Amino acid sequence: MIIGVPKEIKNNENRVALTPAGATEFRKHGHTVYVQTEAGKGSGFSDELYTEAGAVILSTIEEVYGIAEMIIKVKEPIASEYELINEDQLLFTYFHFASSEPLTHAMISRKAVCLAYETVEKTDRSLPLLVPMSEVAGRMAVQEGAKYLEKPMGGFGILLGGVAGVKPANVLVLGGGIVGTQSAKMASGLGANVTIVDISLPRLRYLEDIMPANVDTVMSNEYNIRELVKSANLIIGGVLIPGAKAPSLITRDMLKLMKPGTVMVDVAIDQGGCFETSKATTHEDPIYEVDGVVHYCVANMPGAVPYTSTLALTNATLPYALQLANQGWRLACSKNEELLKGLNVVNGKIVFKGVSDAWNLPYTDVKELF
Repeated sequence: MIIGVPKEIKNNENRVALTPAGATEFRKHGHTVYVQTEAGKGSGFSDELYTEAGAVILSTIEEVYGIAEMIIKVKEPIASEYELINEDQLLFTYFHFASSEPLTHAMISRKAVCLAYETVEKTDRSLPLLVPMSEVAGRMAVQEGAKYLEKPMGGFGILLGGVAGVKPANVLVLGGGIVGTQSAKMASGLGANVTIVDISLPRLRYLEDIMPANVDTVMSNEYNIRELVKSANLIIGGVLIPGAKAPSLITRDMLKLMKPGTVMVDVAIDQGGCFETSKATTHEDPIYEVDGVVHYCVANMPGAVPYTSTLALTNATLPYALQLANQGWRLACSKNEELLKGLNVVNGKIVFKGVSDAWNLPYTDVKELF
């Protein structure tokens, strides 16, 4: 198969979808890899490293899309890429269709095969291609939250861990999944008082067992969240419904209950955000203020630490990408239920229920394609 790796062009996105080591693996299996020039530069991988690994360097993104049977990316295509995508071309990347109606319609019209990292799902309901970036984003959420809590950045002016004789900050984490767990680990490690809320009692019991003494667990409901936001200095939103739009757990009226200078970090922004007042921002312009509350809603947080993120992501995606290349997407998906669940849009048809529900568009059972 012919594999194409374009350079990411989303704002301040420095990750790359394939490392030189990954290119070597594709070559070992008899595939041809084309990489756009400087695609790996932001992650610390030069064109020379790709050439040594057996890849071919192409000058433009148009050349990569024009020749590849499978495009491997990190982020969803943006508007300038839509016209480059060909019918029957396989795109393997993060899509987050439920947060972008224009992207959904564009991929339908291009009749591409869109296999989304974020909905590849194991039998235990875990999301193996979302986990590594959720780990990075969860840890970054605390790092960024702590920064914007500083007074010159617009925050309340409180140190997360406090000092002797001064109480630490209060951190509220919405969701006890990968993002929430990693956020709680980081915040508690810095000495903050942390509260995790989740709708799953078994998950809360597990977190209660593994977390340090400065982490509390509370059942997630509107009443409890309203009470907790009153004393929170940093609120981290890490709620996920695979492939569907995130629920709005923090409503506009709740901002009135918060202290001025409270910081909210919405890690769920890729799926539409879990704060009613969330709107996607960029690393270039990461925050805005609503009712005195600082909102950090960068849609590609791990892109700020591309070396770590690229290695973590490709460690997870490469085995699946090799299956797709070795067998073709139809055979690979028919043999592997995990990959089958990754299919979102195929040849103009929506085959993932969460996407069709998000935009009230027709749904086709993916198994009808086989």
